[in-house]
Amino acid sequence: MNKIKYILAASAVASFGLFQACSLDEHDPGGFTLENLAANSAEGYESLINQCYFGMERYYYGSMDWMSLSEGDSDLWTNNGNLSNSYTQWFWFFAGSPNTTFTNSFWNGAYDGIGACNIAIANAQYATSFFTEAELNAKVAEARFMRAVYYYHLVEQFGGVVMITEPQETANYAPERTDPLTIYREIIIPDFEYAVKWLEKGTDATTTTPTKKSALGFLAKACLQSRQYTDEFLARGLEVAKMLITDCEGGGSTYGAYMYPNVEDVFAEENNFNNKEALWKHRWIAGASGHGSSNGNYRTNRNNECFLCSLNRFGARVDNQQARISWESGGPQGYFMPTQHLLSLYQSDNGGKLDPRFHTWFNTQWNANQTYAWTESDITNYGKSLSIKDQIIADGDLAIKFVMPQDDDYATEIANQATSNYVLINYADLYDDTNKSIKMTYNGAESQLRYLFPSLNKHNSSNHYVVNEGSRRNGNLDGTFMMRMSEIYLIAAELDIYLNGGANAMGYINKVRQRAGADLLNGTATIRTVLDERGRELCGEYCRFYDLKRTGMFKDKTYLQETRPEVAGFFKPEYALRPISTTYTATLSNGDTFQNPGY
Repeated sequence: MNKIKYILAASAVASFGLFQACSLDEHDPGGFTLENLAANSAEGYESLINQCYFGMERYYYGSMDWMSLSEGDSDLWTNNGNLSNSYTQWFWFFAGSPNTTFTNSFWNGAYDGIGACNIAIANAQYATSFFTEAELNAKVAEARFMRAVYYYHLVEQFGGVVMITEPQETANYAPERTDPLTIYREIIIPDFEYAVKWLEKGTDATTTTPTKKSALGFLAKACLQSRQYTDEFLARGLEVAKMLITDCEGGGSTYGAYMYPNVEDVFAEENNFNNKEALWKHRWIAGASGHGSSNGNYRTNRNNECFLCSLNRFGARVDNQQARISWESGGPQGYFMPTQHLLSLYQSDNGGKLDPRFHTWFNTQWNANQTYAWTESDITNYGKSLSIKDQIIADGDLAIKFVMPQDDDYATEIANQATSNYVLINYADLYDDTNKSIKMTYNGAESQLRYLFPSLNKHNSSNHYVVNEGSRRNGNLDGTFMMRMSEIYLIAAELDIYLNGGANAMGYINKVRQRAGADLLNGTATIRTVLDERGRELCGEYCRFYDLKRTGMFKDKTYLQETRPEVAGFFKPEYALRPISTTYTATLSNGDTFQNPGY
């Protein structure tokens, strides 16, 4: 009998990936067991299913640091202002000094989730009196879907990991690692297939609980990602992607697949809770206690905070409560700055046009939130004429604007750069196209422009609750989209290249580009074509590290030398896998050999 004192304890002991359920031999006067919990009521078994999501909510999607693990160390993002500080490790491949502890929470969180999933799956046999066979299988499908998600991230972040499929009653201090292909074959693909079969269709309002289209989407994603290890799942991946595409283009009657006809609607706040394009989404709720923490936001969507530029560097902007909960946002917390390569992806060679997604998905101008008079210091910092000294920027007036060479008003803005009554940041003053880097100086001094960069607004929200106004502590209650329909078209394109030489790939890519209002592409698509389009469409959506790993861009320095030469010197092929936290390996008798190479 698997006896526990609290429901959560059953999975919490899995934090070190050693064991997942605890056999407590001490006297248990209440006779509480997981078997009884599942057998006594439908709500009891539901509580086991609910625990499957805890690790994901606490440490993964929506977590600021998870964004770093999934989008950082890539070609698309650099550190805020290209600075060297505590966040450098996320963008500079450790800057030559690998941190072997920062992955601890994600390793623990994954095994915490896996432990909960295994417990829920094992105890389903005791809940048969409360559900029909289909209903119970749908509950089990939730657990199996989540177990596949946890293992997917473990394998792609760490390589071979400890494979556990049953609740464990004893600790294993010398665990063996199982290779990624075996885990794909025995857990990830079969669990997603089970979820495809049994999960319900759901509705546009369904959040957190995966639906059938969630399972189809992640199955296609996993089949594609597995091509690093085998080709055996590629055909199934393309088949599944086509199923969703057919449903999407046929009205979504079977799976509810949908892609908004206008790209502006994808991340519109009014579409957040009931987003039709999202294949799987998670949203947060909060009570008056703010989840019981002092700041109340550790279990909410923190993604928007990752991409804020430092607006308060300029005197017309102040970091206050209203600034942090406004749609435009801005403050000192952000540390994801677009690289030159990312912005170059939006600059078309066809007539010098700018991809419409740039101005849809990036903030490039901000209004003042306090009255400000131009000072000589700021005149120097931002290349202004002394003639504007003491000129007033009123609260609510334009304060900061970033312009691209392809913008229609670019020539006019540059002509008036010195005298306009707002900071005007020229792309050419901030980004170096020759060296594909950030310019660190401006007018012979340290550049202040680099703090005011285009800020990704996909995750922006005004749906905040305030926990501690005096300390400017807020929680964002908007949902986050773990996967959406446009990615399926790009998955289909990449799979078509592997399987059919790309005969149909450009058609899939152009469906995404047509929806965006971008120029259609001609010719035969290559992996690089898909990779670039994924950068434009999916930047900031938990994909990029996986994309570069899957497509072989981390096999050596070649790709990074082309796209981010400043970090190529820090890169080693071993960094395609993250370090297993030494906090964990220190508990093992075989800890010295358990670590990934290079760490």
